[in-house]
This record gives sequence, structure tokens and C-alpha cells, in this order.
Amino acid sequence: MSFSLAEQQDTIVALATPQGVGAIAVIRLSGKDAIRLTNQVFFGKDLEKQASHTIHFGTIRDGKRIIDEVLVSVFIAPKSFTKENVVEISTHGSSYIINQVIRLLVKKGVRPAKPGEFTQRAFLNGQFDLAQAEAVADLINADSEASHAAALNQMRGGFSSEIQELRAQLIHFASLIELELDFTEEDVEFASRDDLRVLVEKLLRAVEELILSFDLGNVIKNGVPTVIAGKPNAGKSTLLNALLNEEKAIVSDIAGTTRDFIEDEINIGGVIFRFIDTAGLRETTDTIEAIGVSRTQEKMKTASLILYLFDLSDTDLVEINRDINKLENLGVPYLKVANKIDKANPELVKELKEKHPDTIFISADKKENLDGLKAKILELVNLDKFKTGNTVVTNIRHYDSLTKTRESLLEVLGGLDNQVTNDFLAMDIRRSLYFLGEITGEITTDDLLANIFSKFCIGK
Repeated sequence: MSFSLAEQQDTIVALATPQGVGAIAVIRLSGKDAIRLTNQVFFGKDLEKQASHTIHFGTIRDGKRIIDEVLVSVFIAPKSFTKENVVEISTHGSSYIINQVIRLLVKKGVRPAKPGEFTQRAFLNGQFDLAQAEAVADLINADSEASHAAALNQMRGGFSSEIQELRAQLIHFASLIELELDFTEEDVEFASRDDLRVLVEKLLRAVEELILSFDLGNVIKNGVPTVIAGKPNAGKSTLLNALLNEEKAIVSDIAGTTRDFIEDEINIGGVIFRFIDTAGLRETTDTIEAIGVSRTQEKMKTASLILYLFDLSDTDLVEINRDINKLENLGVPYLKVANKIDKANPELVKELKEKHPDTIFISADKKENLDGLKAKILELVNLDKFKTGNTVVTNIRHYDSLTKTRESLLEVLGGLDNQVTNDFLAMDIRRSLYFLGEITGEITTDDLLANIFSKFCIGK
């Protein structure tokens, strides 16, 4: 999907609220003729004579036929989301009414909007940069306090300002290096190589920090895949049900009841955790159960966190140590969770507290110490950096551009070490600027814009 220059001059329309029947629906128009064309079907005040940011009651009519009583909000360019004339028509939420109003507007010359076209116009008209535009979609899709805060910070320019500052410093040196190319015969130096090295090393540190923040950003945006693993009947399904506060998984004393994955999301401390209840880890001759156990082991390898759950009434320290060694070899963060504390062997509890003092003791069935477990889970995510207001990268496109920026900056340092000629040095600096510019939209292609905005919903 792409937008031609001619299409960008069109007045567009789309439903801005979710599809389906509701109390109210909002139909949005944007473009030079948005107010004029709406005025042709609106009976009330003359919209073309009204001030910006005003709301007016009236009816939408097709000839003499009244379609609905509406409220019309008027936003006059450039004081609107798209920096164009914008009209928002609040109708009753009937799908029939919505379709009738949009069809009427299309008959008057308005074009149905493509996905993301409103936000793309806001970007093209300088309302915000590309990173901020992408944050609009993230904000709409935010389903936790942390993902909302990250998207809001990016939409308000927190991430963009850091990138623009890095880029501005590099542009200064790039221009001096380029200037030296015009004076090669005079052998003059406008840019101190020592100062350039200091700057590039400083930029590398900043870029590295942003790259490293992506692990946290990905967690904030997409949730933490968390596997509940352990022997059959350790209480994995009971724990999932207790955390969800509903009977999601089948609970039975019969070993091997869970043969495939049961997955659901839980919001803990503003972060989404995607909990996966798995088949019990054991040797089995049951073909179906064996497939489930194999899949469990694969899930554990790709998890961000493992809750190793064991039954205090039916496990010994030797077996626990053997399982812990296997978990250590996986290299995935894990928590030792001792279940059924109400039925525990006191000697085993004493041994665990001595040998494994970080063990968390719970009763999933009685819902004892679940708050303590949640606190430990949240502690492992390490949101401290995010909570201090530091910029966190949540977008894979930004991560990719930052990685390429790092490679180019390392090439600049290598060039300085090897005393390469100015034209090669300038080329590496230009590459670094290019990749940084891709993030905020100083450097764009039609394909890039089409890919980004095609993922937006229609009406945004």
C-alpha cells in the first residue's frame, strides 16, 4: 500500500471508533475540503463560518431524508491532528447509520481512508516525526501501565529528542569533514580527529545503551513469556488458575492431565506476563503425553522466565537439585517455587532454606504467598531503568536501525585508527547519519512508509 501525491490532496473519511454497534460512533474527515463537504450534508449552523475547536448540533440529511441527529466537531488547519481541516461527526452507533453517513460523504467527493492515512498525513505535514507516529499505534494497542507509559513517552518525543541530539552532533563533524574534501590540495584540517573520536565513542555509548534497552522494551510492549514447569501434579494448573483467579486449566490428581499448552495473560505491577501451563516433565510411555513433554522443553528454551514448581509433599532435595542443574544449563532466568507448603515435609523445608534460600514457598490451592511470588516475578523483569524515566526502545525497526548505526560508528573508529582518507571517513559518517535518520523519518522511502502505516487501523 502506498499513497500518491494526488491522493494526499484528497479529503478522506473513515470510522474512527471500533466497528460494531455502540452508543456513539465517530466518523472522521481530513483534507482541504473536509468542512465544506460536510457542510453540504449537515443541517444546523454554517460550518464554514464557525471557529476552530467548536462543536455543533444538527442533522445529517440526504436531500430531505434525515439520517441521524449528530454533533459535529470542527478543527481548522493547522490546529488539528493532521494539520489539515478536520471534521469529526458523532453519530449514534448503528452500523446502518454509520454506513449511510459515510456513503453520503463519498457521494459528495470524499474518499475512504486507507489504514494509517490520518497519521501518515500528520507525519508528512510535520505534526510529529516517524518514531512519534509509530508510537500512536503503540498507544492504541497498549494493554498495560508500562506499555502505555513507554508509548506515551515516545509519542511525546522522548525517544526522538535523544536520536535528534545524537544526529545533530554528528552532522556538525560530517560537514567539517565534507568541507575538508574541497580543500584536499591545501592539506587543511577543519575537524579535529581527536575530537571526532571522543564524539563517536560518546555516541557509541549512547547507542549501545538504547540497543540494550530493547530487551526491556520488548517485554513492556509484548509481555513476558513465562513457562510454569515441573513434575506432573506439582500444582502447575492450580497455580495458573490461582494467578488468573479463574478455572482456566483442568485440575486433576491424575498425572499427565495437561498434555499441551494452556496460555493466558496476567497483569502484574503494570507489566503483562504471558503464563504458559505446560505438560509435566517426566519420562512417559504415553505417545500423546510424550509429545507434550517435548513441547514443554522447547517452550522452556524460548521463555523469558521459568517458574520451576515442585511439590513439597512429594519431592526430595536430590531431585530438586537435579532439576535446578538442568535449568542452569538452559540459561533462562528462573524462580524456584515450592508448592503445597500446607502439606510440606518440615525437614525438606529446612534443607531448602539452607541450600536454596531464594526459594519461594507458596500454596497454590490455598492461595498462600501469591503476592510474594508476584513480587519476585516482577523483580526479575527489572523495571528500575524504565521507572527512572530513561528512554526504552520498544520498536524492532528502531532496534535494527540502531544496530546498523553502531556498526557504522565502529567503522568510523576503525577508519580513524587506520588513518583512512577523508572520503572514506565521510562515507562511514554519512552511513551513521542515514541509519539514525531512518528512525525519526529524516530519511524515508515510500516502501518504508507504506509498510509502517499499513499496520495501522483504518481511521487512525
